[in-house]
Amino acid sequence: MAEEALSRRERQVLEILYRCGKATAKDVQEALPDRPANATVRTILRSLERKGQARHEYDGPRYIYSPIVSPTRAKRSAVKRLLSTFFDDSPEKAVATFMDVASTKLSPAEFDRIEEIVREARSRSRR
Repeated sequence: MAEEALSRRERQVLEILYRCGKATAKDVQEALPDRPANATVRTILRSLERKGQARHEYDGPRYIYSPIVSPTRAKRSAVKRLLSTFFDDSPEKAVATFMDVASTKLSPAEFDRIEEIVREARSRSRR
């Protein structure tokens, strides 16, 4: 089953939940840029619950929200959507673009680590 795409605001809220671990609607509201109304934040949190991205627990009269999907799984899902949307499902095209954008900012140690990641990936693909 394909995961439902998240809106920009839903991604922002989910990012806050990842950063905080757990948060109330008020906590989320205060952390968002261009602070939306409380009702808007609650609607976004309910949408994230419906999409299987967040859950809530009761703490007295408050709901405490937390992410369901691990950060690693969320990153992989986002990268898959990025590859599909902008790079014709081609990791090669994505890496070429990332390197073009970032190569002048990478340290020698970062280049070494990238080369190591490529070697490890090549080794895994041969198995």
